[in-house]
Amino acid sequence: MLKKFNADLHIHTCLSPCAEIGMTPSEIVRVAIEKGLDIIAITDHNSVENAEATKKAAYGTGLVVLAGMEITSSEEVHILALFGHIEDAMKMQDIVYRNLTPGENDEGLFGHQLVVNEKDEIVGFNKRLLITATQLTAHSIVDAIHYFGGLSIAGHIDKEVFSIVSQLGFIPEGLPFDALEMSPMINRERAELIFKEYIQFPWVSSSDAHYISDIGKRTTGFIVREPTFYEIASAFNGREGREVIWC
Repeated sequence: MLKKFNADLHIHTCLSPCAEIGMTPSEIVRVAIEKGLDIIAITDHNSVENAEATKKAAYGTGLVVLAGMEITSSEEVHILALFGHIEDAMKMQDIVYRNLTPGENDEGLFGHQLVVNEKDEIVGFNKRLLITATQLTAHSIVDAIHYFGGLSIAGHIDKEVFSIVSQLGFIPEGLPFDALEMSPMINRERAELIFKEYIQFPWVSSSDAHYISDIGKRTTGFIVREPTFYEIASAFNGREGREVIWC
């Protein structure tokens, strides 16, 4: 039987230098449950190092946590990568790390990049320049995500910066995103007016939460059998009545 599950597929943790320190695994899980979410995705900038801790923090709660990241292409396009297994996410992270801008994070300029465990204890500091663009093109990122069995979502295409539309002016043919994301700044009616040429893609909308209070600010409903990565993938394909709903 199909039923509706609510998802926020774009949440940052304290690993992202632009996120607040309070975006820790247990706090994210607590607030997500309070907001009535069934599925969340951890999508830090160019890293998945806090995804497993958040999955562990959610054990026994019923909240499903997907491992992912928000990868910045060489064109400065933000692409969400979601995975069904943490091992696949880590393989994608290896490629991203090899293609990051050389140098060390300036904590005074960009903020701390905290690696934490499921108890919110600091276990390390990521010194890489996670906030910057990689040397990977948008096409190569999408290809690599799919190679590792993941889903690729064009991030917040309605934003004036760091979106495929803002950076390239359009979505190139042959760039096989699995879905497009709209930010909380735009409603469905306006999105359909502006982006009607891309209606062939499934659309999702997420919070892009960098602060605890933003979690669940915008969600997407999935009409699926169960709240899993594979059911989400099936919904993107419209398989056997599965749907993606964003109003």
